[in-house]
Amino acid sequence: MTAFTSQQLSHSRSQAVALSLQEDVGSGDITAQLIPAERQASARVITREKAVIAGRAWVNEVFRQVDASVDIEWFCQDGDRVEPDQVLFAVKGDARSLLTAERCALNWLQTLSGVATRCRQYADSVAHTGVRLLDTRKTLPGLRLAQKYAVTCGGCYNHRIGLYDAFLIKENHIAACGSIGDAVAAAHRIAPGKPVEIETENLDEFRQALTAGADIIMLDEFSLADIRQAVRENQAAGENGHQAKIEASGGINETTLIPVAETGVDYISLGTLTKDLEAVDLSLRLSM
Repeated sequence: MTAFTSQQLSHSRSQAVALSLQEDVGSGDITAQLIPAERQASARVITREKAVIAGRAWVNEVFRQVDASVDIEWFCQDGDRVEPDQVLFAVKGDARSLLTAERCALNWLQTLSGVATRCRQYADSVAHTGVRLLDTRKTLPGLRLAQKYAVTCGGCYNHRIGLYDAFLIKENHIAACGSIGDAVAAAHRIAPGKPVEIETENLDEFRQALTAGADIIMLDEFSLADIRQAVRENQAAGENGHQAKIEASGGINETTLIPVAETGVDYISLGTLTKDLEAVDLSLRLSM
């Protein structure tokens, strides 16, 4: 699996926060102008429900871009489990600045915490197995690295970040190359060292991918019986030479997740980790 650097994440965060403030604040917060310019205030942010927190740095960046003099005190870390009515952080400073930054800051925190919370629920359900749950590229446009960061806060893992950092060879790629073996060989020539993954739709394609030397073989919508068979054949291949990592994917939900995890696959990829998120309910309480 691949990863992004802290520098990439920081750059992405700064840009994304700036865009979120631009769409919300625009030419200026006219309602905040009702408050006297010299007025100071403090506020606390609480969660109204159980959650796993992710997004502290995005909140900090919102307040930094609005008013760097605002003081922020956190009472939890990313990855922490929190309970209803728990105070997450407190801010104090210029009252206008706090109110201008409020919505964007909470949007980031509730969205990324929603991803982390969902991931933690899924990860906990298969903690008795050795499987790693992976995200996909099914992320909200413009929020790729932010959501993938939140996935890790919830105990799951990142698949490839984009189209540039790993091969994922699918049916149309295979058809264009001529065969699974030709596609894998071409990938190794084009970018030596980059992970090469093949998507397969049946056991015959799985065997071709294994023989071709794919690093990861995705089993797309395989039956439980066929997944178990693929795992057995992969283990046997490892005794005599090349062994791939096995990834299950396609149509896996809360009902089928545990049985698939118990087959012995290495990975399960789930678009739902990022695309079906439910934002955490947060509230900011201001005092002058």
